[in-house]
Amino acid sequence: MLDLQNEINIFSLAKRINRPLILDGAMGSLLQQKGIKAEGKLWMSFANISKPDIVSKIHNEYIKAGADIITTNTFRTNPLAVNNTRGISFKQLVKASVNIAKEAKGNLPVIIAGSNAPAEDCYQRERTISKKELELNHKAHIDELVKNGCNFILNETQSHFDEIKIISEYCDRNKVPYVISLFFDSTLKILSGEKLTEVVKYLNDSGSLAISFNCILPSVMNKIKNILSSKSNWGFYLNCGDGAYTDTNIKCGISPKSYSEEIKKYLSYSPSFIGACCGSSPLHIKEIKKMLDGRANS
Repeated sequence: MLDLQNEINIFSLAKRINRPLILDGAMGSLLQQKGIKAEGKLWMSFANISKPDIVSKIHNEYIKAGADIITTNTFRTNPLAVNNTRGISFKQLVKASVNIAKEAKGNLPVIIAGSNAPAEDCYQRERTISKKELELNHKAHIDELVKNGCNFILNETQSHFDEIKIISEYCDRNKVPYVISLFFDSTLKILSGEKLTEVVKYLNDSGSLAISFNCILPSVMNKIKNILSSKSNWGFYLNCGDGAYTDTNIKCGISPKSYSEEIKKYLSYSPSFIGACCGSSPLHIKEIKKMLDGRANS
């Protein structure tokens, strides 16, 4: 069992227990499979209000599968996405989501990651909001996730350097534990144009608990092995969908067994955590747990 007491950086646990922590998998695509429709900018976050029992059940399934970390269903509960859609505030959606995760966790030693997405669409290259709007959006959303009891902020699918800097500087200044998870294209550049190596260098000098990579395809992840370091805290959760990463209806395209085999090649780089992204399910997490347990017992 995980022991979080006296851990300044929760990902130091990975080195102590000699295995990566296991992050959960997709939430949105599973909700889709259960018949819940995406709602524009809100994506699947209104399910925190309309179908809390289903969100809770998915959290429980991931915990049962072996997840050490579960992620709140807050990928689209930020102020700019919500903007009082359906007459509800972002604070209500965040509180509902974090409470569902906390209830699913119960007394188990499970870590709760508060998902904080890009302020605009995560695959959008051109900025359409002001810097002030960007700053206020992240400040308010991060504050709300912390206030409601998340263990750390998982800033997911970040691909604009200005946004990465705003988040990092705000969290550093306010002593908020956080992870930056990067999205990049096949040219190894984030969507604002900077080289991935430049962004990683910046984050290595920041107060981020770990650097992460998410929603990228396994074929793209294979290109960055030379920048991975066993000395750093880092993790990844790859896209398991069957189409383009921009698809709105997401189905599984990589079997749990195939995904487990895919991630084996990164274990020699000592990742601090491993999970799965779009198109994945508790079966993918169960297979990761099985693979890591087998490795420990061999």
